[in-house]
Amino acid sequence: MDAFAALADPVRRELLRHLASGPARVVDMASAHPISRPAISKHLRALGSAGLVVADDVGRERHYRLDRAGLAPVSALLAELAPAPPFSERALDGLDLEVRRAVRDRQAATSTQDITEETA
Repeated sequence: MDAFAALADPVRRELLRHLASGPARVVDMASAHPISRPAISKHLRALGSAGLVVADDVGRERHYRLDRAGLAPVSALLAELAPAPPFSERALDGLDLEVRRAVRDRQAATSTQDITEETA
């Protein structure tokens, strides 16, 4: 299963939100949902096959954690679909330079005016 198919299910998205705050056991996640533990386990297996979660065996329990690397295809698509910025970095750098020059020139003019007024 790919990440997009795994994210299509609202229960799986909710499980990922839960795991975004840290690792959790199946029991803990099942208590937050109106579905059974086996159903939660099935959803977690689907998320695992999509590379979105990792299961760690801790004693007799399985702790699941979010694997953010599995979200790379989704992030890449969203970045591709995002609109281009209205200004290029180069244009903004040029504007920054002009603002700094204007401030420096204004400060120099004010200093010169102050000196002229003191001598007058």
